[in-house]
Amino acid sequence: MLDRAVIDDLFPSDLPEPAHWEQQYPRRDLPDGAKVTRLGPSPTGFIHIGGIYAAMIDRDIATHSGGVYLVRVEDTDQSREVEGAREQFARGFGYFGINADESDDHGAYGPYLQSRREQIYLTYVRHLLRQGKAYLCFATKDELAGITARQQAAKVPTGYYGRWAPWRDADPADVTAKLAAGTPYVVRFRAPDDADGQRARFVDAIRGRLEHEANRNDAVILKASDQSPRLPTYHFAHAVDDHLMRINLVIRGDEWISSVPLHQQLFAALEFDPITYAHIAPLMKQIPGGKRKLSKRKDPEASVDFYIGAGYPAAAVLYYLRGLANGRLAEMLLETALATPLDLSQCGVAGPLVDLVKLEDISADHIATLSGPQILAAVRDWATEYDAELVPVLDKENELALRALAVEREGVDNPRKDLRKWSDFRAEYGFFFPEIFVPVDGPTDDRLVPLGVAPEVVTAFARELVAGYEHGDDSQEWFNQIRSLAGAHGFAPNAKEYKKNPDAYVGSIREASQLVRVAITGATRSPDLHATAQALGAAEVLRRLRALIGPEQNGSDGNS
Repeated sequence: MLDRAVIDDLFPSDLPEPAHWEQQYPRRDLPDGAKVTRLGPSPTGFIHIGGIYAAMIDRDIATHSGGVYLVRVEDTDQSREVEGAREQFARGFGYFGINADESDDHGAYGPYLQSRREQIYLTYVRHLLRQGKAYLCFATKDELAGITARQQAAKVPTGYYGRWAPWRDADPADVTAKLAAGTPYVVRFRAPDDADGQRARFVDAIRGRLEHEANRNDAVILKASDQSPRLPTYHFAHAVDDHLMRINLVIRGDEWISSVPLHQQLFAALEFDPITYAHIAPLMKQIPGGKRKLSKRKDPEASVDFYIGAGYPAAAVLYYLRGLANGRLAEMLLETALATPLDLSQCGVAGPLVDLVKLEDISADHIATLSGPQILAAVRDWATEYDAELVPVLDKENELALRALAVEREGVDNPRKDLRKWSDFRAEYGFFFPEIFVPVDGPTDDRLVPLGVAPEVVTAFARELVAGYEHGDDSQEWFNQIRSLAGAHGFAPNAKEYKKNPDAYVGSIREASQLVRVAITGATRSPDLHATAQALGAAEVLRRLRALIGPEQNGSDGNS
């Protein structure tokens, strides 16, 4: 083992002892059973919807146990940091209202960025070196590759361990010679001598009793000495941080189960109390022949920005995710499910499928319960970022927007569910607004062609409708004027009559009604036509009906 003086010379002279940090970060004064949870996103990529899923569970467990939830950004791998990732974290957590209880502005256990905790990590690395539980390793990349090649040839497990770890029990004189020459080194954890062939056993808060092959590898715990700042690897940083931040429950993806044996060894070597792990199953996607993990590279819906950009209501997404975590919550009303505590014991061990069709149904049901002003406010907030052209329209036509949203929604038992997300608003309601709506371009407009009505019939029908149009509030009387004119212009009274003798008619009452619908809404499908006309007002309805006549004909119309 290296002399203590040699070890201490590797570190700043004013580096505190472990007792300093133990005093700075005391045990939390919390009720019995309170859970302190954390999410540890890495800015090496943008946050996955699975990150929101995990954060939701972390937040819920901490809240309902009287504990604390925090976010610790794990940015020790600074060479791979993606520009804008941290801002995306804030945007994602903010949108879904999953806010940490602590931060650098109001938290006593920070910093909450690992890159700013260098001194803390160095203290504990030095502590392990002094005790002989860690050592300096000068192996080069080529030497490490050579070790791996020889292990593969010998058909033994690859890794840096036992007789395959040349610096594990190196002569201190060789180490000091390397240091004197300025050779870069890393610090490795000395795995217990009896680890080979042993089994690690632990109790997972979701999966119950588990066991795994014990860790035999001497993992790197501090990166190369020629780097600045001197930052640890994830495994070591998480052990030190979870201890000092007094985390007592770590909820993370099941890909970390195989790391538990190493983490147990690190906690034991550092003489930290062990903590409980809960490994959640990953979110999955259905594919032909089976399913796979939801992938940020392959699946747009894996990105948190997908949900924010499309404008899925946060409450609907959270309700859906809670149902994936605990199936019983999917059977409850949204408000009840959002308020009901999650139960880790009810989390499945098989990855739940993300089904966007189901999510859109949930979202449509949720939006249908909101008032017009609530919807309008949410759409405007979304449009500020994602559809700027819509914002001044909504501001100018606020009352019209509310009348539009009231059509087949207010005062009915089964309100329309045409909005599944805020980005649907333009497609579903944009036709209400003169600033957005594009009127038909005369009787030959492409939107009229599928109706199969001759242009001269369209013009004549529209001219007479405009001339005698009555904007009554009785829907039956309003439709009767269309029905009456349709008969006068050669349309069959119903589809059955038209089908029996198509040569005798220019179309049926359906085609005549659709001429009016396309003129008013721009499409053959729309909310109730009379209610739509009432929301638009007589002047706007007439302006749109006149467009059926065509510019050449419009000038001679007395109502123009």
